[in-house]
Amino acid sequence: MPDYHDDLRLAHVLADTADAATMERFKALDLQVETKPDMTPVTEADKAAEELIRTSLQRTRPRDAVVGEEFGTEGNAPRRWIIDPIDGTKNYVRGVPVWATLIALTELTEKGDEPVVGLVSAPALNRRWWAMKDGGAYTGRSLAQASRLEVSRVERVQDASFAYSSLHGWEERGMMDGFLQLTRDCWRTRGYGDFWPYMMVAEGSVDMCAEPELSVWDMAANAVIVQEAGGSFTGLDGNPGPHSGNAAASNGRLHGELLRYLTS
Repeated sequence: MPDYHDDLRLAHVLADTADAATMERFKALDLQVETKPDMTPVTEADKAAEELIRTSLQRTRPRDAVVGEEFGTEGNAPRRWIIDPIDGTKNYVRGVPVWATLIALTELTEKGDEPVVGLVSAPALNRRWWAMKDGGAYTGRSLAQASRLEVSRVERVQDASFAYSSLHGWEERGMMDGFLQLTRDCWRTRGYGDFWPYMMVAEGSVDMCAEPELSVWDMAANAVIVQEAGGSFTGLDGNPGPHSGNAAASNGRLHGELLRYLTS
């Protein structure tokens, strides 16, 4: 079986570099912010962090392809590093500490382009989560100081905590009725947003979450972490992994019901 330990260690080094760059400019009064063609913001810190990660990968993994939110795709190798330099840029711009660098490695397997390493680093929260295929999921300050993640054992929607990012995406896609019914039927709802609900699913503090529109760099790292913690990560179509353009994550026990609510 492939051994991804060196890749996971590299992901930590890449995240350390990105954390230093993003924290240096977090809450800076002269932070430069632009609007991309899709009308979402991008900051100088997004670009700097991705450039730093790409430069390190060019030196350490020159044969691998790289896919990043800000600078697109380089290479067409079967191994691809997928980068979101700041997931939660709107929070970053407003000084809200809920944002993270997402780093994933995917590899072509019999299942397709499969995430095999994932790391989420949220330096303003002083939190980091990571996983590798068949190696479990962990959180902590470092590889040497970590605790294993495990999803919850909640089995009924009525007892479940459901997290989401926003309402308007579901409305735009004609999926609001099922979404609202789920929020009525479950025990608790919170709009934590971005990467955080997926990490909470992996930790067992949230039981399910979903988003109606995402890119692969929003999902690849989250997917392997949730799965290695014992949960399920699929698109709303039920296909496993981060390639459906949307996401549903759960402790596994609730996944079928989650999808039925959101797609009925």
